[in-house]
Amino acid sequence: MATASAFSQVTSDQRRTLLAAALGCMLDAFDAMLYALVLTHIMRDLGMSKSTAGLLNTLTLLASGIGGVSFGFLADRIGRKRALMLSILTYSLCSFASGLSTSILMLAAFRFILGLGMGGEWNTGATLVAETWPTHLRAKAISIVQSSWAIGYALAALVAGIVLQYANWRMVFFVGILPALVTFWIQKGVPESPMWLQHQTATAAASVAQRREQASFKQIFQPPYAKHTLALLLLNFFGMFAWWGLFTWIPPYLSLPIEQGGRGFSVMGTTTLLLVLNLVGMLPGYASFGWVADHLGRRKSFILYTFMAALLVPLYAMARQSSVLLVVGTVVAFFGTGFFSGSGIIGSEIFPTQVRARALGFTYNGARALSSVAPWIIGWVGQSNGLASAFYLCAGSFLLASIVATQLPETKGKHLD
Repeated sequence: MATASAFSQVTSDQRRTLLAAALGCMLDAFDAMLYALVLTHIMRDLGMSKSTAGLLNTLTLLASGIGGVSFGFLADRIGRKRALMLSILTYSLCSFASGLSTSILMLAAFRFILGLGMGGEWNTGATLVAETWPTHLRAKAISIVQSSWAIGYALAALVAGIVLQYANWRMVFFVGILPALVTFWIQKGVPESPMWLQHQTATAAASVAQRREQASFKQIFQPPYAKHTLALLLLNFFGMFAWWGLFTWIPPYLSLPIEQGGRGFSVMGTTTLLLVLNLVGMLPGYASFGWVADHLGRRKSFILYTFMAALLVPLYAMARQSSVLLVVGTVVAFFGTGFFSGSGIIGSEIFPTQVRARALGFTYNGARALSSVAPWIIGWVGQSNGLASAFYLCAGSFLLASIVATQLPETKGKHLD
């Protein structure tokens, strides 16, 4: 009741920044996950092996790391709002272009550029919300933003399932141009971060301050931030290795024939399972983290979510019946994706305003670049040993993430500066 009352007191500007960041994240997921959802069709038409298919997604994740850091610098220079718009345009246009690909090389190029925008969206949106919303609602607001990824993934699964009944995988990618329309609303209806504007005004008054701002990115590699930067980077890396390795391959794992190491589900059967995984598993997992973090603290919540995922992934890999895959997969999705909400929460509370977007870009998308090998490694292992066996690597990575989480500081209740 108290939470509902607190949310009712936020301003219209705060609601619009939350909606803009949530839409950016949702549509990011929509465009990014279309590839995994049509992967079996692309593999057949372009003659790709599992390892090659995984390598293409590795390129996308590698680019997202580069894009996250680059857009972080851009957001600190031109503003959170404009950087967010540019990132959405980038991944939308390249999703459409992916449908025009006539070779593996063309598809790889478009997916790489898409990754730049995909990486830029996360930290610009998270920073915009963190700097706009009040301290006591920050964790919950960022969790709401992160939860929209599950909605985007579910929407992508629904669109792919329907379109593939009547057309081919190219048409699925063509639908990916639609998120670009959101930028028109962001341009007109979403305010810039007041905290960023104030910082720009202050630094514009003195050239010395401007030079200090340019050098300030080094702060995150120096005490007292260095240890926290490394811990958050490694936590994100191990968590993302597990997530991308698992959820890139779950759609083809469900739809591939049993003799090829899959589960032999039909297109609509796979779509149904993915919808449940996203709406019943991922969505509440993302959204719940902010509430849990406000009760247990940021560090304990990270440990809880990643450790539970490490325990549950082997059970999912051993499952054979559709009902077991549905139930266990939903719980895996809850814990195995929910922890992502914490990265924006704790990252925004560790780092100061002048480097916040860049620091989030480095620790989150830098980790995504490092974890970009996950789809390729899981695909390579799955090619020779089966995808179910490869998923055990994801469980081990979740366990490492929970261990690294013990080294994070506790930032609950911290006011941003």
